[in-house]
Amino acid sequence: MAENLSNEGNKSNKRNKSNDSNDSNDSNDSKGGEDGPRRESLYDHAGGEEALHRLEEVFYTKALADPVLRTLFPHRQPHHVDHLTWFTAESFGGPDRFTRELGFAHLIDVHRNLKITDEQRERFAALYLESLREAGLPDDEPFVGAVRSHIEFGTRVAQQNSHATSDDELHPLREVPRWQWQEGAEGSGTG
Repeated sequence: MAENLSNEGNKSNKRNKSNDSNDSNDSNDSKGGEDGPRRESLYDHAGGEEALHRLEEVFYTKALADPVLRTLFPHRQPHHVDHLTWFTAESFGGPDRFTRELGFAHLIDVHRNLKITDEQRERFAALYLESLREAGLPDDEPFVGAVRSHIEFGTRVAQQNSHATSDDELHPLREVPRWQWQEGAEGSGTG
């Protein structure tokens, strides 16, 4: 598993790992150049914060009720949907509120010692993609593929961090990844 994750880090054309403050309201972008013509951000394409909050609420409600995920989500946390929304928004090119208010170390800390299984990781990803449709977000293949790639990568990072017994065993990612449109990708994180 660690090999797959470290290989993901080499795919810089899929995300810009910049930690710069993001002026999301001018996000007409994925950057031009080798990634192709400029486009609106994934954040804008999704419908902004309101749409992403709706997505995270649908997902979180499903996760709380799911028998496979129940040990990871034993009860509703009052700010969990907001935190999920902030993370996804920032990752998709929106405001950097997650980084400013919580910081990436918070994300590492909340996953430590969860011991996420392959079944739980796969179920999380499946429910997330199911929730995407149910929350009424765009269903065009480029967007769904980018979300699929994002959630597959994120669940692998979370799983690795959940089993780490020392900082040396953590995934090397230390900031919110900035996800971009993926030309020609099949959404698996491999294209």
